[in-house]
Amino acid sequence: FGGDAARRELIGQARIQPGQRVLDLGCGTGSLVVALKGAVPAAEVVGLDPDPRALERARRKCERASVAVGFDRGFSDELPYAPGSFHRVLSSFMLHHLGTDEKRRTLAEVRRVLAPGGSLHVLDFGSATAHAGGLLARLLHSAEHLSANLEGRIPELMREAGFADAGEIAHRSTLFGRIAYYRATLAPQAEGVDLE
Repeated sequence: FGGDAARRELIGQARIQPGQRVLDLGCGTGSLVVALKGAVPAAEVVGLDPDPRALERARRKCERASVAVGFDRGFSDELPYAPGSFHRVLSSFMLHHLGTDEKRRTLAEVRRVLAPGGSLHVLDFGSATAHAGGLLARLLHSAEHLSANLEGRIPELMREAGFADAGEIAHRSTLFGRIAYYRATLAPQAEGVDLE
């Protein structure tokens, strides 16, 4: 279904530099963290997920790929990290699993753990159009969880959490419906720890 190409595009948009700390929020079985380390081997990559079985599969996937990634078990709306811990936070097809209130808490937590000038990069279902109604996405996921995505409200929720320049920066149509790439940045003067 084009997942590898979609993840490569997300990584390219994040413009990760060697030495930067990157969090994969809702890393699942580790496909994005493996691709991240392959693209920027000198970045420090951490994957977070609440599912211990998914984390174990992610660890095995990283071992097979011979890449070093840190993993933590936790929830996106209660991140176990200090303020300003990461330069980039990436998320691939995780946000739509959360209800609107959980999305708000998650985005507030992401803002907290980003360093000044850091950025959030999200790949997920986008707003429905006449040509890409997301029928399969609607069949496979709860309507309440998908509503903010399909109504195009993700950038609005990012701005509510205090991000600057929040918006959809690209999209593509798939069998599952329209997928979108979102980016939001944290102003350089924002509170937090400067990791530079």
